Amino acid sequence: MKRTHLTCSLLFFSVLFTFAQTPVQNPTAYLGYSLGSQFTPHHRVVNYVEQLARQFPRQVKLIPYGTSYENRPLVVAVVASEENFPKLEEIRTNNLKSIGVMDGQPTAKPVAIGWMNYNIHGNEAVSTEAVMQVMYDLLDPQNTSSRGILANTVVVLDPCANPDGFDRYVNWFNQKVGRTNNPNPNAWEHREPWPGGRMNHYLYDLNRDWAWQVQRESQLRTALYQQWMPHLHADFHEMGPNAPYYFSPAAKPFHEAITPWQREFQQTIGEYNRKYFDKAGWLYFTKENFDLFYPSYGDTYPTYNGAIGMTYEQGGSGVAGLALAKDDGDTLTLQQRISHHVAASVASMEALSAKADRTVSEFIKFFEQAKNAPVGVYKSYVIKTKGDEGKVKAFTKYLDRQGFQYGYAGREMLATGYGFQSDKTESFRVESGDVVLNLYQPRSTMLKILMEPKSALEDSVTYDITSWSLPYAYGLKAFALKERINPVAKPAAPAAPQTVKIAKPYAYVVRWQSHEDAHFLAHLLQNKVRVRAAEKPFEIDGQSFGSGSLIITRGENTKLGGKFDQLVQEEARDHGVTALPVATGYVTKGADFGSNSVQQLKAPRIASLAGEGTVPMAAGEVWFYFDHEIEYPISVISTDQLANARLNDFDVLIMPNGNYSRVLTEKTLATLKSWVQAGGKLIAMEGSLSSIAGKEGFALKQKEEEKKDKKDEKKSGDTLKVYADRERSAVSEETPGSIYRVSLDNTHPLGYGFPNFYHSLVLQTTDYGYLKEGWNVGVLKKNDLVAGFAGKAARKKLENTLVFGVQELGRGQVVYLVNNPLFRGFWYSGKLLFANAVFMTGN
Repeated sequence: MKRTHLTCSLLFFSVLFTFAQTPVQNPTAYLGYSLGSQFTPHHRVVNYVEQLARQFPRQVKLIPYGTSYENRPLVVAVVASEENFPKLEEIRTNNLKSIGVMDGQPTAKPVAIGWMNYNIHGNEAVSTEAVMQVMYDLLDPQNTSSRGILANTVVVLDPCANPDGFDRYVNWFNQKVGRTNNPNPNAWEHREPWPGGRMNHYLYDLNRDWAWQVQRESQLRTALYQQWMPHLHADFHEMGPNAPYYFSPAAKPFHEAITPWQREFQQTIGEYNRKYFDKAGWLYFTKENFDLFYPSYGDTYPTYNGAIGMTYEQGGSGVAGLALAKDDGDTLTLQQRISHHVAASVASMEALSAKADRTVSEFIKFFEQAKNAPVGVYKSYVIKTKGDEGKVKAFTKYLDRQGFQYGYAGREMLATGYGFQSDKTESFRVESGDVVLNLYQPRSTMLKILMEPKSALEDSVTYDITSWSLPYAYGLKAFALKERINPVAKPAAPAAPQTVKIAKPYAYVVRWQSHEDAHFLAHLLQNKVRVRAAEKPFEIDGQSFGSGSLIITRGENTKLGGKFDQLVQEEARDHGVTALPVATGYVTKGADFGSNSVQQLKAPRIASLAGEGTVPMAAGEVWFYFDHEIEYPISVISTDQLANARLNDFDVLIMPNGNYSRVLTEKTLATLKSWVQAGGKLIAMEGSLSSIAGKEGFALKQKEEEKKDKKDEKKSGDTLKVYADRERSAVSEETPGSIYRVSLDNTHPLGYGFPNFYHSLVLQTTDYGYLKEGWNVGVLKKNDLVAGFAGKAARKKLENTLVFGVQELGRGQVVYLVNNPLFRGFWYSGKLLFANAVFMTGN
């Protein structure tokens, strides 16, 4: 036994000695080809990172943080000096304690932490090639810059935040490139096919998902991020191939919550990058295009969490390949792109190291101010719970994931605040059990930005949507207060109402109010449970139920036998919905359960289009909704197969946003219309509407041009355009993600579960008129803009337009969704509206 221990000990030290003596392989030596001469598959990048970790066990810690949807590993490498490496856990927890997100006091002065995030867009593949060189240089003992960086900072490297998209691109490119690359832009290696590698498995843009965390990769990454809370976060990207390099300072608008220090450090980052780029003679630009406003980017999410956040953009993307002839006659190579990203990575780390003490102190100050003197006018938010339990539960689940603190109102009282639903300041009653958030907490800056009803926009020329307020997104009855309200732990639940226990219920009744109710219905239908929906409100056993409420009767489910009660009760519990057992089908008010106005719901066979002509992210949102959010089967049909598809196999066909001009030929459109007339349901969304608007048989048409008032007419000489104003003039026609209050007919199945309005995120300036044949379920009238930017011309154009409509066509229906209720998966209340389109409309 002793000899065995001795043998193992000698073997262990032999391995350590071998690693100590083995020269560190640079990426070229390890891969067997020059870095940048070909694209490297994800598994080989991970293997190289693991190899460096093995060779530097006293400096590198690998942290696996999950797997992608296609089961590729997600991993970060934490790199530190040999002095700091044994204290990594202490460094991490001291940082969290210093800002108040972990209990206790720091045991030592916090160490600056930088996080380098690569390849969140899969086909911006240079990032993952560059990170291999960055990590090698950081660990090179002869590299004086790296020694200086690691002397007072810890660096977290995420080599590939989107491995599914990355490998989709790399595998495709490696199949198309020949023995030598072809820089001609017409060559097929520069023509990435649909959907491209930018998005993840479900075709979501992960760099729009930081704050919403709809996708698995985002949830796992931000969970790890919150365990470290870095002081600096750099996000590496690519853009069009003819553009030079972009680095900070960022463009306007800056969100008003960004601190003076964060603004100052934007300049500092620029100075450190200019040093490298000027020396090499590389072109670059700053202060244009990429702003700091929308909260769900890889630069703004860290910024609103106290860090120095920045975006880097290299010309190239999925078009550039290994080499590309640019419009100016030069050839852009992958090796050049790698060099630029490596230089920017080093510049970021050097800037953090040089300003480490100030950065750490300002970081702590950011959270202290958040806790003691939070920014913004509103200091508390009250969320009404009664009647919205499903929505509120989903909302608090989101708050938990973000690490936000909240509680509940411990007593009833009168208060005054801004009402999100009324869009005005009003008095209201706070009731015991209402959710209360106050902003006197460490993460309040991010919370304020996500909750505030109207974000201040200093410049209308912006890169993304301009409004996102969570109470609107979740459809909550919420109030913003200027005063502080301190929440308490959840009060004891009120005593349950006295009800007679029903041994064998006649039926179960479920209110139709939230996405969870739709998820519940989807599971029942898959289990072949027969379900009805009430067209009109009704009362039974002293309780009120609105239109769309689900009724599951025992008599219509005799095939389930003794499993009926267990199945309904288990599904209700799993989805957090209340299924009220009742002893009769007779109601005290409204229509009895056997009435013709209580419709049987079918389990629809659903198909959705994807492929050329569709916007990949829109197609992905529909796919993900069914596959993950309600777990209901869907057939995704390629657009190039639509003409030959057996449409009679389906009851519902969804056309996501896109340009269908090449998909819907005259013959295919005629076939589609015949299918609808025979009983099918077509759900057309956003841009797909243009392919059927004005066509024979379809009621959707552009709004008639209003006659201009002669007194507003101007001579052409008074309206000469100035070339320099072209960008700013164009925004007058734009609606880049603004919140509008849509007037809703909630007696129609498409409006079930809503009040007589719906807050919609309007993304395009459309002008579809009201349906003359059909139901105008959701419309915009005058002055319906609630939050965000909409240009003057856009606001006028949107007046008196259709948002949601339904047309009866033969025995089928066409559902017109001008706005996308599934946008990026974060507009929670839209999911119920989409469920109405799928399950309720047409039954």
